[in-house]
Amino acid sequence: MQNLLETMELADQVGLDVFALGEHHRPDFISSAPAVILAAAAARTQSIRLSSAVTVLSSDDPVRVFQSFATLDLISHGRAEIMAGRGSFIESFPLFGYDLKDYNELFSEKLDLLLQIREHERVTWSGKHRPALDNQGVYPRPVQNPLPVWIAVGGTPESVIRAGTLGLPLALAIIGGLPEQFAPLVELYYRAAQHSGHDPSQLRFSINSHGYIADERQQAIDEAFPPFALMMNKIGRERGWPGMTRQQFEASCTLRGANFVGSPDDIIEKILFQHEIFGHHRLLLQLSVGTIPHDKMMHAIELLGTKVAPVVRAEIASRTAKPVE
Repeated sequence: MQNLLETMELADQVGLDVFALGEHHRPDFISSAPAVILAAAAARTQSIRLSSAVTVLSSDDPVRVFQSFATLDLISHGRAEIMAGRGSFIESFPLFGYDLKDYNELFSEKLDLLLQIREHERVTWSGKHRPALDNQGVYPRPVQNPLPVWIAVGGTPESVIRAGTLGLPLALAIIGGLPEQFAPLVELYYRAAQHSGHDPSQLRFSINSHGYIADERQQAIDEAFPPFALMMNKIGRERGWPGMTRQQFEASCTLRGANFVGSPDDIIEKILFQHEIFGHHRLLLQLSVGTIPHDKMMHAIELLGTKVAPVVRAEIASRTAKPVE
């Protein structure tokens, strides 16, 4: 936990824009209560935005989610965000008494309630999976109005359409395949938004991917592959996927692969390559798939903040008037 908090402090110190923390309920992850950890980071940082990645809204209570992140927003003086998703793991469903057969219905219903709470201090609402609210107040209220809510998706068209229809910012996970294969989903997002009366130019869009940075490309690949393969192969055994080979991993680290693994120059080139495809406003990199030694993780964050981000910001600013994170 102390190592995690140190990485969040360093990300702030080197000028990164966002630190996002996932919600997991497994023995190999420490962040089952992201809002608590983010609140600890809020007291130790100055400028960085603090987000979940993701809040598994389907198995949580939207009232408590809003209260937790509104509280975080107050502690951080307006730096909190919620990234809501259905999650890539299923442990939270039996843990909190939900049935996986209600997977889609749970998320739709709870997202509706979360947005109602965000919009109104007092809420009247009824649904199938949670007791109704009858003109009840939800407190505290955040500094930001509205409190940012992003929709995180793994590549299903229905989820992309939902985000666009609601006019909410979209976080698209690209952790496999060729990036250009995801371009039609982005177009679908903007079309759905426009069809629902939202101005696409006002929407924000993020790419979320795996990555790791070291001083040299080969060093980054050599250091990242063993923990990456250990974690991904463990998950693969649970889900019936084939094992990952070194050859497959190295292919994923090339310019058109999904993983941002390499030297600072490699990462800069890849970010700008994908920006030509998507024109996105934010890139979130999960810099540890599996356990990377703490000193190497700190160095990767330092490289991202001091070597990669300034070059990317300057280059994209020269191309467009849109800021990038």
